[in-house]
Order: sequence, then structure tokens, then C-alpha cells
Amino acid sequence: MAGGWFETVAVAQKRAKRRVPSSVYNAIIGGAEKGVSLNANLGSFDQLGFAPHVAGLHAERSMDTKVMGLDLSMPVILSPTGVQAVHPLGEIAVARAAANRGVPLGLSSFASKPIEEVVEANPNTLFQIYWSGGRDVMVQRLERVKAAGAKGVIVTLDWTFSNGRDWGSPFIPEKMDLKTMIKLAPQALSRPGWFASYIKHLHIPDLTTPNMAAPGEAPPAFFGAYYEWMQMTPPSWDDIAWLRSQWDGPFMVKGVCRVDDAKRVRDIGCTALSVSNHGGNNLDGTPSPIRVLPSIVDAVGDEIDVVLDGGVRRGSDVVKALAFGAKAVMIGRAYLWGLAANGQPGVENVLDILRGGIDACLLGLGKSSIGELSADDIVVPPDFFLTLGDK
Repeated sequence: MAGGWFETVAVAQKRAKRRVPSSVYNAIIGGAEKGVSLNANLGSFDQLGFAPHVAGLHAERSMDTKVMGLDLSMPVILSPTGVQAVHPLGEIAVARAAANRGVPLGLSSFASKPIEEVVEANPNTLFQIYWSGGRDVMVQRLERVKAAGAKGVIVTLDWTFSNGRDWGSPFIPEKMDLKTMIKLAPQALSRPGWFASYIKHLHIPDLTTPNMAAPGEAPPAFFGAYYEWMQMTPPSWDDIAWLRSQWDGPFMVKGVCRVDDAKRVRDIGCTALSVSNHGGNNLDGTPSPIRVLPSIVDAVGDEIDVVLDGGVRRGSDVVKALAFGAKAVMIGRAYLWGLAANGQPGVENVLDILRGGIDACLLGLGKSSIGELSADDIVVPPDFFLTLGDK
């Protein structure tokens, strides 16, 4: 364990910043424009408190659950993210860590490893797809995903191609040619541990997207795949209903923050929805997911699995989301920092931190299982919750 054990996700973030080149770290930080949504995702959890008990507590506590038909050892799913250049094993290390801790992972269309290898490492893999390439191409991709053995599909809709960050955007090259490697050499050499890990595995980040490749063709470069996506007309609800009809298993729509959109997701027969603002990477100023979660759960929660994605850094954040009706949470940056800091053991470390935090909250709140959590366990400031689109 080259990076060693860390106590909190915040420590993992600090170690990741020290270990990976600045352009890689800045890509993980993300956030659109001023970072209003990015900061709100974190700050909103801080505004919520607990109403604990001091006696009659339970010596044994359970956090098993089921989401999208999958058994989870705790209410956490690893959100689909592109992990280009974070670690040489990329999503394979993430998949193994998730399997070892009994949780599923979402695999991004822009991932650095092919779906077949990731499913082999963790059969409980959910493939994330964008509305990209046209219907024939999307069907082709779904057929590949099904053949690989993925358990479900996540379609991500919360993205507006926003560009420009007030603190500066990371440099992402078109491809890793000689000119680019020379340009990035000072960054790489300034992070010898990161650089040595790639040398050990005998390859460099190639910035390709194998899951966006057509059959028999080489994987497109990241920006080639991104350009294909940008050229597509945004999907209608009829398009999403069609896409759902092409997959006969669990199906999640990711990026919902309005009640009317949640009802549409339910009505087209989806298995789950994610309340999310893309980690603050979408339309800046979109409210934090925890503030709109209860209204969406009230509208559709008995008919569809509702999960929360955005701002989760501690087990206490998970408990707050569950108390307001989420079946589970999804995490992105948190496990990427663990991956950057210490590879597969670092991802496992992050999951252990969350598990420990959930368990401590259950103990303090006097609960024997996550199924007993309710809004009465949370201290909420006035005017905290929002209801969007309920007209």
C-alpha cells in the first residue's frame, strides 16, 4: 500500500493532490463556471444535523439494501466517471475494490477500460450511456454491454457542455503523441510515484475511449468521442422511452432535480433515477441534490428506486440522504481521490470510511438498520428544502 491508510476522504484528497500531476488533479476537481453548485453540494450537507439518542442503542446494525435488483452490502454505488490518467489500472482497480466491498459500480462510456474487463472484475457493473452516435450506434453499444454481462444501464442527461471555470480548466490533450508527452513531462516528473506506477505497468495514459468504439475499430480518442456526443440533437422524452425499451433489465436515468421530470422517468418504466446535478459540473446554480430529494421521493419514491448523487464525503452524508428517502447514494470524486492516492486499496479505504461513518450514525441515532431511518432523525434549518417543477 504505497500511499498508506487514510482516515477521511479529505485526507485522500490531499494525498491525491500531492501524488498526481496538476492537470489530472484539476480534472477530478471539476465544477462548472463559478462553482456555485459544486460548493452547494458540500455546504448543504453541513447545514443538516442529527437528533441522537443516548441509551437503548443497538449493539448490531445492518446496512444491507437492494437497488436496481442488486444486493448491496451498504447503500453506496460508485458513480460512472472517466478516470483517464488517475491510475494505470483505472476502472479495473475500482471494480475490484467495489467487488471486495460488496457494492456495484457504474462504468462511464468515456472510461479508459473496456466493459468486458470491468465486468470480469465486478459482475455488478452498470454501464453508463449518453445520447450519442444515433440510435443504431446506441443499440450496438447496448448489445455489446449485454453480451459482456452488465447488470444494468444508466443514461446520463444532466450535461449542458458548459465550459470555462473561474479557477481555470485543466489541460486535456487531444492525444498522447511525442509533442504532448514532452509538454507534460515536467508535470509527470514532478510526481515520481505516479509516474513510476505507469512505468511499472508498461504503458502511459492513451486518452482513448474503448467503450465508444465501433465493432472492429480502434477506440476513438476522448475528444473524438466527445465531439460525436456534442453533435447529437438533445433527446426528447420519447427518445429516452425508446432507449429504455432497448434494454430489458434495470435502467436508471441520472440527473433529475425536478418533480415533473421524475414523474416522466417513472412513467417510461425506469427502474431508478438519480437526483443529481452532475457533481456541480452541469448548469451552475442548479440546487444541491439533498435539497430537492424529499420532493422527488414524495412524488415517485414508492414506484422507483431514488438515489442521490452529489457532495457525499462521509458516512453521515449517506445517512442524511437515506433519512429523506434515498435508497442509496452514488459517489464520484471521493473514490477517485482514493484511487489516485493508493490505487485499489485506496478505493477500498474510502468505502470503509463511509461504512464506518454510516455505522456510527446508526449507533448514535438508536437504529438497528438503515431501514429505520427517517426525517425525524435530522435537524433541518428553515426553508432548506426546495420543490422544483411541481406545477
